[in-house]
Amino acid sequence: MAKFKLFSGSANPEFAKKVGRYLNMEIGGATIQKFSDGEISVQIHESVRGQDVFIVQPTCAPTNDHLMELLIMVDALKRSSAKSISAVIPYFGYARQDRKAAPRVPITAKLVADMLESSGIDRVITIDLHAAQIQGFFNIPVDNLYGSVLFVDHLKNKNLKNPIIASPDIGGVARARSYADKLGYDLVIVDKRREKANVAEVMNIIGEVEGKDVILVDDMVDTAGTLVKAAEALKSRGATSVMACCTHGVLSGPAFDRINNGTLDELIITDTIPMRGKSDKITILTGTKIIAETIRRITNNESVNSIFID
Repeated sequence: MAKFKLFSGSANPEFAKKVGRYLNMEIGGATIQKFSDGEISVQIHESVRGQDVFIVQPTCAPTNDHLMELLIMVDALKRSSAKSISAVIPYFGYARQDRKAAPRVPITAKLVADMLESSGIDRVITIDLHAAQIQGFFNIPVDNLYGSVLFVDHLKNKNLKNPIIASPDIGGVARARSYADKLGYDLVIVDKRREKANVAEVMNIIGEVEGKDVILVDDMVDTAGTLVKAAEALKSRGATSVMACCTHGVLSGPAFDRINNGTLDELIITDTIPMRGKSDKITILTGTKIIAETIRRITNNESVNSIFID
């Protein structure tokens, strides 16, 4: 008998199946339906009594539905006497509002953390939280896995002639520095001013990019406004090519039009969120291996950090 059971919500079942294949196990039986008014109904079809349970459910669009679905699944499993419940949330929604950046605004990352804990979750596993300090919003273990491990080998295999890492804003410098250190590349920064949500204006480039193959790195790409404008600014300063590595491909609104028609040469994302459009410029890597290996190591009481140590 397996030491644990794996279940999936409806947000990204293909991702969950890949995790299951790596672990050589089937996804647990569950029915997720909606009443005619939109309320979510969940039924678990197998015994979980005394079992450690992992639920794979990114809280991507429609975020509210998928978050509520996760909470209801947790409640169903808790009432079915599961020994422990771990939420595997490859993409953690509502993480962008992680502080009071203006008067009379919420801190939704903390609110969601409280909701998850109150539902009965014992652990959270995620990839590249928008802000690492969100781990501190929880009073339970949080495994915030490094997305950089998914991209480093891919970038090395490209054999770029004159590569350099770029942060698309000041706030992403620590993440960009991590990539630069792993790859042995130099670092530049795109200094931008955001006038309002999902609208970015590139102001300046800190560093030299002439003749360089620039690699922009970020935790997520939403409407792609920042990336496309950053690519334009970098190429106007003499960059030979500009690609971007973003762990979570939210890709909402005009994102695909901007990517297809903009100067960005390539966007590399992972499959934490199912892609709802098409573009020849987008390359998708899988994050299932580090999620599955983390689950395996947790159940065997092995180190998770050693996954990311060369």
